[in-house]
Amino acid sequence: MECLLGLACKDFAIIAADQTNAHSIIVMNNEENKLFKISNHMAMGITGESGDTTQFAEFIAKNIQLYKMRHGYELSPSAAANFTRKTLAQHLRSSTPYQVNMLLGGYDTNADESALYFIDYLGSFQKVPFATHGYGGFFCMGIMDRFHRNDMNVEEAYDVLRKCVAEIHKRLIVNLPNFKVQIVDKNGIRDLEPLTAKNLKPAV
Repeated sequence: MECLLGLACKDFAIIAADQTNAHSIIVMNNEENKLFKISNHMAMGITGESGDTTQFAEFIAKNIQLYKMRHGYELSPSAAANFTRKTLAQHLRSSTPYQVNMLLGGYDTNADESALYFIDYLGSFQKVPFATHGYGGFFCMGIMDRFHRNDMNVEEAYDVLRKCVAEIHKRLIVNLPNFKVQIVDKNGIRDLEPLTAKNLKPAV
């Protein structure tokens, strides 16, 4: 029932993740952080089993930092996504698989371009212009396909996510009131204003 949304444009990638932490039929809290900093220019939105998400995201982040310490430079988003996919695939064939789905967004400072990667718990992997995970994505793919452009600015991309979250609030039977939003560009990672039921009320 969790939801991830992501867009990649020419100069940045933007990821939104719901903040609901639920167990069975009980909502534990609506302030869970499902966005993780992987490096100075990479962020990961991750959903799945609670223990797996935190452990796997930290494992990937620490290994990328170790690579930087050993070699003196950071992995590109493409290399980091391939390493993440390989790690998932290896664990899938072991006795300790990770039940996680993720969107990895980053900015390649050498190529001066952004990228978004779709990765799921089966090790599926694809570079995409936009992507979703979770039931909320059923209502968003059409919106993203209609409005996404590679030359969008930050305000336009944020507005596409706003439309998506408003549609989720309107149509999805599960309550996902809060979405945390992060952008990754040449200046690094920063938070944007969260998309919540309260601040979207006038737009719905």
